[in-house]
Amino acid sequence: MKIVIAGAGAVGTHLAKLLSAENQDIILMDPNRDNLNFSQSNLEIMTMVGSPTSLDDLTEVGVKDADLFIGVTPEETVNITACMLASNMGAKKTFARIDNYEYLLPQNKEFFAKLGVGAMVYPEMLAAKEIVTSLKHPWASLWLELCGGLLILVGVKVPENASLANTKLSDLSNEEKKFHIVAIKRNGLTIIPKGDHQILADDTLFFTTTKEHVDAIPTLVGKKDFEIRNVMIMGGSRIAIRTSQYLPDNVNIKLLESDKEKTQKLVEVLPKNVTVFYDDGRHAESLIHEGISEMDAFIAVTGNSEANILACMAAKRYGVPKTVVEVENMDYISMAESLNIGSIINKKLITVNNIYRFLLNADVSNLKTLMVANADVAEITANPNSQITKKEIKKITLPKNITLGGLIRNGESLMIDGNTIIEPYDIVIVFCLEGTLKDAEKLFR
Repeated sequence: MKIVIAGAGAVGTHLAKLLSAENQDIILMDPNRDNLNFSQSNLEIMTMVGSPTSLDDLTEVGVKDADLFIGVTPEETVNITACMLASNMGAKKTFARIDNYEYLLPQNKEFFAKLGVGAMVYPEMLAAKEIVTSLKHPWASLWLELCGGLLILVGVKVPENASLANTKLSDLSNEEKKFHIVAIKRNGLTIIPKGDHQILADDTLFFTTTKEHVDAIPTLVGKKDFEIRNVMIMGGSRIAIRTSQYLPDNVNIKLLESDKEKTQKLVEVLPKNVTVFYDDGRHAESLIHEGISEMDAFIAVTGNSEANILACMAAKRYGVPKTVVEVENMDYISMAESLNIGSIINKKLITVNNIYRFLLNADVSNLKTLMVANADVAEITANPNSQITKKEIKKITLPKNITLGGLIRNGESLMIDGNTIIEPYDIVIVFCLEGTLKDAEKLFR
């Protein structure tokens, strides 16, 4: 399948690498040659210096033969225009990154479809929804619903005083197959664990489980679940606005914004349960003055990753039990994780995941992949006569750094153990380290 991606920023480059790993015919175009100078080792990505709104450049890139055209430049108007041109020049499907929520309203979908814009993604809206989800489950650093919510992937940091610390996985009593620990993240490295692996304090454990059994995990790892009623948000960004609008009306929200003119505009668009303060949340005295110690959650979503990280560290120091930090600098994500400052939001990765799911739903592949903890989480359907269906899991040699987290059979979610036999058409959750997804897929062909 031929896919043309316009925009070689963080989103476009990451998406190109992800799709290239699945042997898709990828062409990445950008008007700035410097943006195309990235490592392409073991990747098959064609690059082209050109403008996505130039008819000549679109012709040269062969857009008329493209199965998919994706516009993910920083400019919404460029993405929309490029998709319109690509569609009219022959591209079968188009996808645009946008900044305007109105474009996503149901009544506007047909309008854009007629123009040639097949689908759109609004990164700030996706980030806000992820923040709201994290506040619903404040004990978890990651909450990801798979297979339509039938299975759940949960990431939890192990406290120093947790009874689980220094326990081997083989010692855990899990007779009812309530969960499966698919990965351990330790000192920045992700491990696919075996039974003899020991759990240590400050490890981040990744569980797959069902909705029926997810409530058992907080107690297991020494966490307490609680309700979020008082929230402080630092930064009046679009993510902050959407988050405030998506949170329930019974949540009291304090929003701190350091731009006076912007503060006045925020008052006009935010719900009644939001109080806007003209204040700079980067200063500790401002946080204290606005009652940081009384908050159940603190959310830092300014455009400055460093400021967000420092503010969440301060909030933790003042006793806020749940913090959410927007980290847009990809180089800072590992550092932020090591600082134990709560849930980390990166709208670039969220956008890539959303686009990737769209592409897969367009029959690019039967894989639905999300980047989590330097690993891939995939929903893979077992084909009849595939190797994975031949015998019990314990008798199948799984490729290194791959584990199975659970399955969906006839609409029912089940955990997997050594005695499980995968049946044809089961949808299996596969957790694997980066670069091993192809090896996992072979088992299911």
